Amino acid sequence: MKKRTILFLGAALCSFMAPAQDKVKATIGADMVSKYVWRGLDQGSAAIQPTLGISYKGLSLSAWGSYGITNEKDVKEFDLTLSYKIAGLNIGVTDYWMSEGLEPQGRYFIYYAHSTNHVFEANVGYDFKILSFQWYTNFTGNDGYTKSGKRAYSSYFEVNVPFRLATLDWNATAGAVPYATTFYDTSGFAVTNLSLRAAKDIKVTDTFSIPIFGQIIANPRQQTAYFVFGFTLQP
Repeated sequence: MKKRTILFLGAALCSFMAPAQDKVKATIGADMVSKYVWRGLDQGSAAIQPTLGISYKGLSLSAWGSYGITNEKDVKEFDLTLSYKIAGLNIGVTDYWMSEGLEPQGRYFIYYAHSTNHVFEANVGYDFKILSFQWYTNFTGNDGYTKSGKRAYSSYFEVNVPFRLATLDWNATAGAVPYATTFYDTSGFAVTNLSLRAAKDIKVTDTFSIPIFGQIIANPRQQTAYFVFGFTLQP
């Protein structure tokens, strides 16, 4: 699973604001990954993951998807995210849609409370440069349940630490689920995502390069581990 902001303490934040983006910016690209792992959870085998986005002065709207290329039974995913960023602060809302869930035929335009494959998630985070923190909470849709059978408002949080070492760009992640929910298959607080990612741009021509990355991921809750390789295509 991107970010929409509530502006507060406006005058106090002005001195921390980065220069605003003056023009509309659009992005398009795609990742190719050897395995799709999300927050420490196995989501399928090799996949293509396209993205399309538009942004203006900190406000952005993006679309992201994941489609299996080696196993036709892998779940298809299509996400829409509205986000806003000011300095290091970001807040957003994401609509996740999966082809499997409560709605057996996998129809997209079904939003009934008890028969939808959409999950709506809000997130807030802050980038301190040396590390960043993100919190995510499902607030409606096909969410998980607590031990008592009530809506869990499933949540997940993670800390990311970027650094550079031996010509590679690295990122270390530690993520956890704070309480019980069937959405993440946890019975209480659980560490579900420990990962280390390294990336490097491979120069093809003077004006074109291909970012490649390798990532080691472990889920202590499920006692699983993965090694993922991928590359990005972006003009």
